[in-house]
Amino acid sequence: MKKIIQKISLAVLAAGLAASAQAGNITVKGSDTLVILAQKWAEVYMGLHSDVKIQVAGGGSGVGFAALQNQTTDLCDASRKAKPAEIENCIKAFGARPTEYKVALDGLSVYVNPDNAVKELSIDQISGIFTGKTTNWKQVGGADAPITVYSRENSSGTYEFFKGHILNGQDFAASAQTMPGTAAIVQAVLKDKNGIGYGGAAYGGGSKLLAVKKDDASPAIDPTEQTVEDGTYPIWRYLYIYVNPALDKGDVAAYLNWIRSDDGQKYVKDVGYYPLPANLRQK
Repeated sequence: MKKIIQKISLAVLAAGLAASAQAGNITVKGSDTLVILAQKWAEVYMGLHSDVKIQVAGGGSGVGFAALQNQTTDLCDASRKAKPAEIENCIKAFGARPTEYKVALDGLSVYVNPDNAVKELSIDQISGIFTGKTTNWKQVGGADAPITVYSRENSSGTYEFFKGHILNGQDFAASAQTMPGTAAIVQAVLKDKNGIGYGGAAYGGGSKLLAVKKDDASPAIDPTEQTVEDGTYPIWRYLYIYVNPALDKGDVAAYLNWIRSDDGQKYVKDVGYYPLPANLRQK
């Protein structure tokens, strides 16, 4: 009997959420990497559809997934894939696996001060710096000066992607300074000639974006649209939106379809990321 009541409660809640999702108000929460693109999409879409109101907030991918499973947001922006535990929590919360949409490509960039003489680093060199094994710029061809490491908070999808794909799961250096967002990392690097940080390509304005080598024998590749799309830049990733399937209808579904359409994708480059390949776009 208890299980039947729980199932009925979930069904009633899902129906209520679906109705609210079609009422013209859409909430978006999550990735700080995606927030400027999400705000651009919302601004343009509301200009095209005056009856739809879209609210966008950041906080990090982890915050977005928590809001999704707590059913306090319609859409979760994420700069990484959902973790198994996050998917399981969503299933427990609203009885379904969240739907995943790829919405853009990003060349995750390594930022240094424009006065830094270093122009390129290998993945191993980057890992050495951010784990604290390499502490002086002269160890990687730069000036004789201590390296200051700037990182994101652990609720950030960019933090988790960087830790998993670049540091191979190793911890960041104990001396790494945690910043509240990618924009804050860039500002810190601009003020600190010995600083280094990482984040989405769209945030790198003013700083120097290093070319990256997959290994010592590989060429150094700059993060550009072509190198990200063809996968030759070693630190590329998809950016995602996750949604409760019960809400993926009405205005929410129309908005998601528009984001992935040619019209929505043309704003991706305006912000500084890269459009989805044609085969991944909504037909």
